[in-house]
Amino acid sequence: MSTSRLRASRLRTALLLGAAVLTPILAPVNPPAASAGTAGVTVTVDTKAALATVSDTAVGVNHAIWDSALGTDDTADLLKSAGVKMLRYPGGSYGDIYHWKTHTAPGGYVAPGTDFDTFMGAARRTGAQAIVIANYGTGTPQEAADWVRYANVTKSYGVKYWEIGNENYGNGHYGSAWEADDHADKSPAEYARNLVAYADAMKAVDPSIKIGAVLTTPANWPDGIVGGGDQATWNDTVLSAAASKIDFVIVHWYPADSGVADVLTKPGQIDDMIYLVRRQIARYAGSRAGDIGIAMTETNSGVAPNTQPGALFAADAYAGLMENGVFTVDWWNVHNGAGTISTVEGQTDYGDFGLLSSATCTGETCEPPLNTPFAPYYALTMISTFARPGDQLVRAATSEPLVSAHAARRPNGDLALLLVNRDPASSHPVTIGYTGFTPAAEAPTVYSFANGATSVTSERSGSATARTLPPYTLTTLLLHPASAATGAPTAPGQPTASGVTDRAATIAWPASTPGGHPIAKYEIHRQNGAVTEQLGETTGTSFTVGNLTPGSRYTVNVVARDTAGAVSWASPPLTFTTGTPAQSTCTVRLKDVNDWASGFVGSIDVTNTGPAALDGWTLHFTWPTAWQTVSSGWSGTWTQDGTSVTVTSTPDNGKLAAGGGTTSVGFVGAYSGPNVLPTAFTLNGTVCTAL
Repeated sequence: MSTSRLRASRLRTALLLGAAVLTPILAPVNPPAASAGTAGVTVTVDTKAALATVSDTAVGVNHAIWDSALGTDDTADLLKSAGVKMLRYPGGSYGDIYHWKTHTAPGGYVAPGTDFDTFMGAARRTGAQAIVIANYGTGTPQEAADWVRYANVTKSYGVKYWEIGNENYGNGHYGSAWEADDHADKSPAEYARNLVAYADAMKAVDPSIKIGAVLTTPANWPDGIVGGGDQATWNDTVLSAAASKIDFVIVHWYPADSGVADVLTKPGQIDDMIYLVRRQIARYAGSRAGDIGIAMTETNSGVAPNTQPGALFAADAYAGLMENGVFTVDWWNVHNGAGTISTVEGQTDYGDFGLLSSATCTGETCEPPLNTPFAPYYALTMISTFARPGDQLVRAATSEPLVSAHAARRPNGDLALLLVNRDPASSHPVTIGYTGFTPAAEAPTVYSFANGATSVTSERSGSATARTLPPYTLTTLLLHPASAATGAPTAPGQPTASGVTDRAATIAWPASTPGGHPIAKYEIHRQNGAVTEQLGETTGTSFTVGNLTPGSRYTVNVVARDTAGAVSWASPPLTFTTGTPAQSTCTVRLKDVNDWASGFVGSIDVTNTGPAALDGWTLHFTWPTAWQTVSSGWSGTWTQDGTSVTVTSTPDNGKLAAGGGTTSVGFVGAYSGPNVLPTAFTLNGTVCTAL
């Protein structure tokens, strides 16, 4: 079994903090309760709100050298039927003890018939590409380079993706040690130095390969922590030293949870998670940032992994990560073995992290025969049916927290809509509206996977605008357009932002190619959930957007409209964040003083730079997410209402002199998801310059 999920007990770090004045105001954030299911759900799909394009390696899984069924035709054929396009080898932490030449893993078990050539034969039968973990922990750059030579020169396997190590931050440097690491120096700086050496040696053999660096995942241990003797976090250290040498980054995600209902809400954090990863890459990669991909090479629900909750989580997680441009999502694992037995919504859950049964037992309870698919296997089948390589994912949203929606536009004009009902008890009737797409009047093809089912069913039934979702189900509607679109312009190219201030930004994009008529104009649309707001239009290929809100994140698309009214597909998305005023009567500096991956000590310096002294002040900011709270604060009176935080002065710090009077306040912040820090603050209603 992967050691990844076994890390739960070490993710908790306590902080004892003494402060003179503490104001506790923590408000718990609870997952939505199951509703009665009587109210209708509104689903909105907007094809102008384009997201990422599906890669040809999006749906992946992990293979492990201790799995004796790794190379069997039966296993390969099942994975092919599920649409798997990426296979990871040799399996999690085994990657840091495995020596490919001798096919040995000292300290671990290696099953017969799992060597590299057997794996590659299985990958070819599956129709999948390989992503290989080069041994960082107990290997050398030369060993990795020899593997590249054998794979791509001697055998012509064409293995493109190579990870340098697995979870190397788990080598004991931060206090917990599950990952093998023979280096005397176990710091992120040492990993970065060796990462460069591995990249140079491996690319000297085959310059076409892609090298991946191990990063920590936002809000997952040890993200945000600065280790003893280090100058910065793992991610900052690795990227600052090696961003010029890598082609992608690797993150793993086993979300912490309080049970089934909670874990099913976690895919709602994906947008912010990947936003933070991209922001870290951009900080150090400069002009190369757009060329560095993101791979989620391990994920699993960890809760009820064999039954319907595992399937629901998998469907939402794969779709959400693909929408954010993650080029591969690799489920842990193909086979794993029985764990703790439980009953989940009437079904036996074996506590097995595999997609397929290993036919193992816990006590007297045994799994079904080898290779019997578990529920998440069918979720991957549904994902492969829903979104195919080359499809453009577009924004979809629902009015019900227990129902999620994802949409994909196909090059032939079809639209697929994936609906996930996470309610274990109630059906939900949904009404579906479309912007930029008109479905045909015919009944759609409907793919379904229900709780306890042993297959995905399909039928032609119902309408494109209404559907009732049974409890705990995955449903995909495949819709044809009312009329074939011909002669429309091509989609504009990837937009970029420049001159971003607190209130404005200039958006530019590569021009569309006209179809049957000349292009009349371009429209710039902001995504707001599944509803787009047009920010402006122009006949050129750039536009300056004004009236923006300071410290806010914007995602925009551009569409082209020709003289006959035909509209192109939307451009790829552009996300940017506005700043704060260059000049103001106040400045604010927020610092993350000490972080422990689920909370942090924050310090805020407030300076009055205006011409008049202040006698009493009120500072205000808004958390960017719903899972961030102020647990306690000092040097001010702290209150939080929803995501809005207000701090008012105390008698001893309320007077701020003109032209530089300064005070500091502090707090303990808690977060249960990606910790996107606020960047906009007001002092007595005035937006301050953030430092």
